[in-house]
Amino acid sequence: MKQSSIRSSIAALAGLSLVVASCGSDTGAEPDASEPVAAETVAPAAGDEDVADEDVADEDVAAVVDTTTAEPAAVEELPTIVVTTNILGDVVGEVVGDLASVVTVMPVGADPHDFQASAQEVDSMMNADALIVNGEGFEEGLLDVIENATGDGVPTHEAMSTVEPIEFGAGGHDHGDDDHGDDDHGDDAHGDDDHGDDHGDEAKDDDHDHSGVDPHFFTDPMRMAAAVEGIVEFLRAEVDFADPEALGASADAYVAELVAVDGDVEGLVASIPEEQRVLVTNHEALGYFADRYGFEIVGAVIPGGSTTDSVSAAELAELAEIIEAEGVPAIFADTSSSDQLVQTLASEVGDIAVVSLFTGSLGDADSEGATYLDAVRTNGQRISDALS
Repeated sequence: MKQSSIRSSIAALAGLSLVVASCGSDTGAEPDASEPVAAETVAPAAGDEDVADEDVADEDVAAVVDTTTAEPAAVEELPTIVVTTNILGDVVGEVVGDLASVVTVMPVGADPHDFQASAQEVDSMMNADALIVNGEGFEEGLLDVIENATGDGVPTHEAMSTVEPIEFGAGGHDHGDDDHGDDDHGDDAHGDDDHGDDHGDEAKDDDHDHSGVDPHFFTDPMRMAAAVEGIVEFLRAEVDFADPEALGASADAYVAELVAVDGDVEGLVASIPEEQRVLVTNHEALGYFADRYGFEIVGAVIPGGSTTDSVSAAELAELAEIIEAEGVPAIFADTSSSDQLVQTLASEVGDIAVVSLFTGSLGDADSEGATYLDAVRTNGQRISDALS
């Protein structure tokens, strides 16, 4: 009876997802030129003091004018680097420091999958000295602008180009085979035979494609370190920096911070037992996190790499069954997209928390995800708290 109730509620839930720079003095006789004339000091007549003062003042003003009309020192204009996402914007800003002006297109809280640029933002991309993007179709609403900017000669770099990629669905380790494999529920609930043939292929044809390269590399700070190395190499080749050596030193320091935060996350998740390292997410955004730290992703409310993908009633019903079978204690949502569908599913399943992570955007300046480093550390802490 409970499964029937869940399926009925899920059908209605699926419908919801589809809606979802601005005077001389007169003495009379002339002196004889053959006779020397003694120098004479003449006291100024009454009123001449003011004239003398004015003459001195005029000389002072002339001196001021002479100094201010000198050629001003030339002010060197900084190169402009435009970055699409606020996550990469923060990273690039930290790396280049005051060597360049970094302009971030997407504001805090924007969903990178459906963000549309304003005319001013498009203009900044088209006139950048260098353009840095995530790549692999991540910025769905900016793909035409990126293509046009590149076509017009704007030097463009995809951060994904120097990162070891994974395919959607590839996140996770041996935990999936050992603890959630063929004997437990792999074949029955979401294994290769039943789930792959009966649900996976049909969903690919009808609603969305689960295949392709996952662009959410930034959930792994060590892959971000690889991306930073690629970004620095690109900028050195394309941008004329006043102090190129300072760029390298800054990048090295930031990579060291990435290594440190990676260690922090490893320490945070170490408390989670192996059998509890399972993730259910709003959409497929934590594949690289799972790959780095040894988790298994058993399902996503929107089974695709974009928040704009659709979901069927059958898929939601199956996910509800998986959540119950696994005893999953939390569903991880995104701070940059609506969690309404996740909240409704959680209420149907019962006794499960909804935890928001910074997986698509950074947070406000006073939040726990104000910077990329903060966001990575906070995500690790929230996942650890929810699953330990």
